[in-house]
Amino acid sequence: FPISLFGLNFSLTNSSFFLLLSSFIIICSLTLSFFKISLVPTLWQLLKESLYEVTSNMVKDNLGKQGEAYFPFIFTLHLLLLTCNLIGMVPYSFTVTSHIVFTFGLSLSRFIGINIIGIQTHGINFFSLFLPRGVPLIIVPLLVTIEFVSYIIKVFTLSIRLFANMTSGHTLLKIIAGFAWTMLSTGGLLAFFHILPLSLLIALIGLELGIASLQAYVFTLLTCIYLNDVLDMH
Repeated sequence: FPISLFGLNFSLTNSSFFLLLSSFIIICSLTLSFFKISLVPTLWQLLKESLYEVTSNMVKDNLGKQGEAYFPFIFTLHLLLLTCNLIGMVPYSFTVTSHIVFTFGLSLSRFIGINIIGIQTHGINFFSLFLPRGVPLIIVPLLVTIEFVSYIIKVFTLSIRLFANMTSGHTLLKIIAGFAWTMLSTGGLLAFFHILPLSLLIALIGLELGIASLQAYVFTLLTCIYLNDVLDMH
């Protein structure tokens, strides 16, 4: 939807629309989970308590007590990625996380934020992260270069992992669905055998739902690990 105000482009793209839709769904689902809270949880309450517990255990295991301050961000990130991935499984919808621009932007902003936290926590000592103790002076330039490159590359690996998994899964589903439709449209005996790729498609949809949940978990888990690296600085 093209929107222009004062010469600036505020057009609503597919990515921004489905991000707003994901946020709306998250708010509605959380509201339902808080409705008539009981000791024996309802379905919505049980679902959100399970997601909360999974994220809480993730933060405790990787960050300890110091991670409590960052739990709201980690929980929001986990919910947002999970919702975007699951919405992308709906036919004729849009998968935000299957676009490298979004995943790279999210990974880069997370990377910048983590480094700011590291510098605020440790000051100038934060840069000792690139130089382990007890290293011979002669190999310091080489080691610092290797450590710096490996540290920067995390931005790309994190974004490409999410983007590649979601894109490849959706592409495979589309190919098999198109193949089944082509067999059905041909008619005759070949149309009868379209049940084979259709059965495979149903099985792969279940697998893709698992991958969508797993990739949201992995992205959030790696965020906790990278945050722990700059807080503890082993």
